[in-house]
Amino acid sequence: MRAFVAIEIQDESILDAIAKIQSEFKISATPVSKKNMHFTLLFLGEITEDTASSVKKALSTISFKKIDVNFTHVGAFPNPRSPRVIWIGVDDTSSKHLVDLASQVEKKLEPLGFRPDKPFKPHLTIFRIKNKVGDILGIMEKFKKVDLGKYNMTELKFKQSILTPSGPIYSDLQVILAQ
Repeated sequence: MRAFVAIEIQDESILDAIAKIQSEFKISATPVSKKNMHFTLLFLGEITEDTASSVKKALSTISFKKIDVNFTHVGAFPNPRSPRVIWIGVDDTSSKHLVDLASQVEKKLEPLGFRPDKPFKPHLTIFRIKNKVGDILGIMEKFKKVDLGKYNMTELKFKQSILTPSGPIYSDLQVILAQ
């Protein structure tokens, strides 16, 4: 199974605000659906049922407090002139807390052979771009600063991802609640 550890966004008002931003981008790319909005803390890739069981055991030892996440700006990887991903970022305080939680996940799963391929940078992907869309610097300027409200993050999730032609289908394998 294909799996990852994530924080889902489940606040309808924030999801609606994100959908509104997505609608402003007149580009040839499929937006990430509201039901699939999440921060990926660690992508695990293809794993076996036995490994999933070990991951659940390791994740069950994680302890964290709720995190207030403030969404503050829109960005692009690798850059707005030639984007492959368009994302929404968070303020410095939210970022620090999310990085700390991602680090805890990495430490718990490292003994099982999981390591991040790059340092965790908190971002919520709103578009994945397959074909070149050109320079989006102009539209990005409009969203240099946004205020989508505060999301009260209280759950860490171990998720399965099934890829389909109409997009990924995610399901929960485990939910860890904030203390």
